[in-house]
Amino acid sequence: MPEMHVRLRWPDGTTQRVYSPSLVLAEHLQEGAAYPLEEFGRRSREALTEASERVRAKYGFPCSRAAASLAGIEARLAVQSGGQVVVEAIER
Repeated sequence: MPEMHVRLRWPDGTTQRVYSPSLVLAEHLQEGAAYPLEEFGRRSREALTEASERVRAKYGFPCSRAAASLAGIEARLAVQSGGQVVVEAIER
């Protein structure tokens, strides 16, 4: 499966590089776009869950790295107090 990374800039100025086991993340996020926290969380959950399920369909088990990426996003969402997440780059 093709994998990818997405580089994010959070409202507090920190950056994060997120892994996806498939290109599905690029179907939910656009490079250069800024998303309100709630929308970004929703899009990320949908994309990474779908990516993990693609791995399950192909190999018989979900992708633990996709789950770890989502956990990292959820942890950052929990400490942000507003603003937008910017998708700085989509790396294929």
